[in-house]
Amino acid sequence: MAATRMPNAVLQADQDQSDPVSPQSTDRAAWERTTLASSLDRLPRRQESFTTLSGLPIADLYTPDDVKGIDPLKDIGFPGEYPYTRGVHATMHRARPWTIRQVAGFGTAEDTNGRYKYLLDHGETGLSTDFDLPTLLGRDSDHPMGLPEIGRIGVAVDTLEDVRRLMADIPLDQVSTSYTINASAFVLIGMYEAVAKDQGVADNLITGTCQNDILKEYTAQNEYIYPPRDAVRLVVDTMEYAAKTMPRYNPVSVSGYHIREAGATAVQELAFTLGAGHCYVTEAMKRGIPADQVAPRVSFFWDIHNDFFEEICKLRAARRLWARMMRDWVGARDPRSWLMRAHSQTAGVSLTAQQPDNNIARTAIQALAAILGGTQSLHTNSKDEAYQIPSEGAIKIAVRTQQILALENRVADIIDPLAGSYYVENLTTRLEEEAEALLRQVLDRGGMVESIEDGFIQRQIADSSAAYQQALDEKREFMVGVNVHVDEDEELPFEHFELDPGMAERQIKRTRSIRRMRNQAETAAALKEVRAAAVNKENTMPAVSRAIRADATVGEICDVMREVYGEYSPPLVY
Repeated sequence: MAATRMPNAVLQADQDQSDPVSPQSTDRAAWERTTLASSLDRLPRRQESFTTLSGLPIADLYTPDDVKGIDPLKDIGFPGEYPYTRGVHATMHRARPWTIRQVAGFGTAEDTNGRYKYLLDHGETGLSTDFDLPTLLGRDSDHPMGLPEIGRIGVAVDTLEDVRRLMADIPLDQVSTSYTINASAFVLIGMYEAVAKDQGVADNLITGTCQNDILKEYTAQNEYIYPPRDAVRLVVDTMEYAAKTMPRYNPVSVSGYHIREAGATAVQELAFTLGAGHCYVTEAMKRGIPADQVAPRVSFFWDIHNDFFEEICKLRAARRLWARMMRDWVGARDPRSWLMRAHSQTAGVSLTAQQPDNNIARTAIQALAAILGGTQSLHTNSKDEAYQIPSEGAIKIAVRTQQILALENRVADIIDPLAGSYYVENLTTRLEEEAEALLRQVLDRGGMVESIEDGFIQRQIADSSAAYQQALDEKREFMVGVNVHVDEDEELPFEHFELDPGMAERQIKRTRSIRRMRNQAETAAALKEVRAAAVNKENTMPAVSRAIRADATVGEICDVMREVYGEYSPPLVY
């Protein structure tokens, strides 16, 4: 249909009404002196200055002058080609939409398996699992420290039998599964492999991901067990083992998410996350493992926060910087090693218990940023997550949000649609440059481990977190329903989620029963092999796998490592 054209007289009158000066500006400086200055006389800016959420200045206007240093072919390029600014695949979402991967995990393995099936029935295409605090810290459910936390923030897993029940009726050669676990990840990777083989899945068909990014635990989430150097060694053990036994499995998902949730800026999230990935790959190389053997199976996990354009540009900058790091800094030659494959999750820290329906809008906007930024996988938070484990009704809305984006509004039909925007390209480059500068500070200090041991990274994140909280307190940043547009006397309209009160007792009973029924001599011998491998600095995973088959528990295997490595005491940051 032909466009409707306005009569010239009407068009001229409209221009005169909205812009009484209307000079023919020949450059930006002229526009600022005339058109902009006149407008500001009538309507001043709503605030003195504008910045991204990370504090990068935002100008009034972006023009070709702001992208003069950017080479369209070298720096932006084409999707599926180095430096992957525009995406890691040539077709991106035109061929296959991102994986809808909602996190599940609570109570016993049976409880979480039921949630898995609910999500798959409602259109989820990949599974993701949270584990409870005892499992995360390598303690069995009947350990005195674990009793109050069984199944509360994730699923309780003590034994191989728990993982069998967790993955019951889930075909592991068809459904990709992610495990959000770190300090004890080496045990859960072994258990996942065992269950996949029990299902008859061939080694080269075992897919999935384990977070297994221990470095961010020391800087953000604090769910660590062993000292950083020994913990990194265990991560490299899993990388080497998976490359040989499960070549399609991702043993590490380097996680910026938790760093950002702890208060980091987008720049810090980029620098410290890519720095951790660089550390794991280079530590593998020190062991004699070629970068191209492990780097292709390193994936990433990003937080998608409130600043719409900054988050889009963050993913574009991350791909470009990682590709350059792997190719030029590390010397990887396989193009698969240069790819930054990403899972993203909307920002949990942005959710509010107040006016929880607002969280649906927040999540949808953040999800759109992740898609426009080129993520391969996405979790959308549920509206009640600031208050509790998501209810089924809330998590269904979160899944439907992704389905609307995938099927209704055409955002999956175009590859990197914001490429070429003066602002987007300028901000992508600024984020890359700022992140690289901070990462080089870390490397100049000796690397990620050294910068964790002396508290440098923790101080950076703590300072940013405090600055953001102060900005909220002073209403320089806004959180609708919390510090602006507040509803007094609000009642929380949640569909309340409750854990089964008998769940913990059943979990402990099952774990103790397995301990009683197993071949004790076989278990003891297998645990002795784990200890010998750790002491002799051999790859511990073959021995861990044998111990798992001998029904050793998560706590028992992790305790062997405690005997060898000890437990970590962090530095006093402030």
